Amino acid sequence: MTRFVIVGTDTNVGKTVFSAALAGALDAFYWKPVQSGLDGETDTMTVARLSGLAAAKLLPEAYRLTTPASPHLAARIDGVTIDVDRLAPPDRAPLVVETAGGVMTPLTEAVSTIDLLARWRLPVILCARTTLGTINHSLLSLEALRRREIPIVGVVFVGEENEDTQRIIAKLSGARALGRLPFVSPLTAETLAATFAAHFRRADFDGVG
Repeated sequence: MTRFVIVGTDTNVGKTVFSAALAGALDAFYWKPVQSGLDGETDTMTVARLSGLAAAKLLPEAYRLTTPASPHLAARIDGVTIDVDRLAPPDRAPLVVETAGGVMTPLTEAVSTIDLLARWRLPVILCARTTLGTINHSLLSLEALRRREIPIVGVVFVGEENEDTQRIIAKLSGARALGRLPFVSPLTAETLAATFAAHFRRADFDGVG
């Protein structure tokens, strides 16, 4: 069963756009377990617009929280208690799961995203910026994943080319650099699919999980 979890070094790092590209390339199911913030386009809506997937491939979120904040805080504001037992990955394949925020983002007062990843044991793809600060954030995220023995497929970089940054993250972490997703303009399902095909090897994502 080919299943991936897409995590980020931070929020707004580009993991939703990459999730759309990967899910579209694999014709996969997409699932966002917890959506924080409902004003405007949600992540599932973005993936629907950019992936070309059929509506049936877009699985409903377990929790839809109003406030654009860390899930533990958004849930408290909404008066919702997040039950992590409801956050079991759907029995679908191929499957792309996109988490909220970074690997240490708290889901509740006691459980962070990384605790959920350790429970799932699904292969993780880390999305990282190519801008200043990404070396520290990326290495810390990868170290945290490894300490919990969470399987890592590799790192996807998002942004302008930064060859030395990409090289040193892969060298120091030992994680595979899967490729770089440049900024796409105009950003449409067609341009995103073409960009993904030009910058990534489909074989790196087949038969994983």
